[in-house]
Amino acid sequence: MTDLSRCAIHTMTHKPWSLAQCCERFAAASIGGISVWRNTVAPEEGGVGLDEAVNIIEASGLAVPAYVRGGFFPAFAPEDRQKAIDHNKVMLDEAAALGADQVVLVVGAVPGMTLAEARKHTADGIAACLDHAEAVGVKLSIEPLHPMYAGDKSCVNRMAEARAICEQLQSMWLGIAVDVYHVWWDPDLDREIELAGQQGTLFGFHVCDWRLETRHMLTDRGLMGDGCIDIPSIRAKVEAAGFQGFNEVEVFSEEYWAMDQEQYLKLIVERYQSST
Repeated sequence: MTDLSRCAIHTMTHKPWSLAQCCERFAAASIGGISVWRNTVAPEEGGVGLDEAVNIIEASGLAVPAYVRGGFFPAFAPEDRQKAIDHNKVMLDEAAALGADQVVLVVGAVPGMTLAEARKHTADGIAACLDHAEAVGVKLSIEPLHPMYAGDKSCVNRMAEARAICEQLQSMWLGIAVDVYHVWWDPDLDREIELAGQQGTLFGFHVCDWRLETRHMLTDRGLMGDGCIDIPSIRAKVEAAGFQGFNEVEVFSEEYWAMDQEQYLKLIVERYQSST
């Protein structure tokens, strides 16, 4: 049986559960970590508040590999770009309080803006946050998103584009979160994983699956073993490149959210042990 100590589950995977429920159930199942989405923390997003979130997580004994999700830097108006920078600094502060290793960046995109311009805004926005990241001791990780999200969610769609920003900014506090859902199709994936390992920028690894007949662009991810991604092969490559962090289960699924969440957690453990 696969050791669960390097398994972490995103709170959004169990969207119907509160942060306290996630922490209690994950710890009881011997899961090693929890990646925390901000909606469970920030009161303005329906969360319990930072102090209570810290207490819940500390009591659980779970590690926090990631706080999700920062980013969304591109904007036409300079004041909106500054708001994004300010928001990401707040997220870094919150991540530090939660004991999170990194803030995951979904970098953003704007309809009507070229991808080149959006990538420039992204690099500029990240650059403006790096001193703060270092000051609070929390890393920033760029998560490339599948090209189907290039229009309005992410102008960074391949590891190569994330690597270009990392190479431009040259900071030990900036790296890449590899989500198999978004990058499994990339013909350059093996080489990019190798390069990220050489450059020390492999910060995160997320697992789920791609359904052959996806019913929704956002909320129909498969659980490991539901689809066509060779997750064990990709995991072996990131580990060969030097990654020894958590394997983070991140699934957005109306089908699984509607399932009994206790049974769903048991299924996650089974699939993690057989298909990751």
